Amino acid sequence: MEFCPKCGAMMLPKEGVLKCNSCGHEKNLSDKNEYEVSEDIKESDNVKMLGEDVEIRSTIKETCPECGHDEAYYELKQTRSADEAPTRIFTCAKCKHTWRAYH
Repeated sequence: MEFCPKCGAMMLPKEGVLKCNSCGHEKNLSDKNEYEVSEDIKESDNVKMLGEDVEIRSTIKETCPECGHDEAYYELKQTRSADEAPTRIFTCAKCKHTWRAYH
């Protein structure tokens, strides 16, 4: 696979040259390179899920306002200007209700 030196897009083989579909840059193909482009998806190319889902989000003891469960996942997001504290977003581990806290 080659990428265009001008714009960085992927170059595809067409009529003996590699051509960038974005900016039109072309490069001659040498005899020693073999290129094959296919849009066919083989059954073996599908994603296979192995094992069980593992929850990797951070948890905290926080009471859900909907169901009262005392464990939630949380993340911090900068939803306001950079000089203000980030927003804590909680998701209940039981009922999946989402709420936020500004601190």
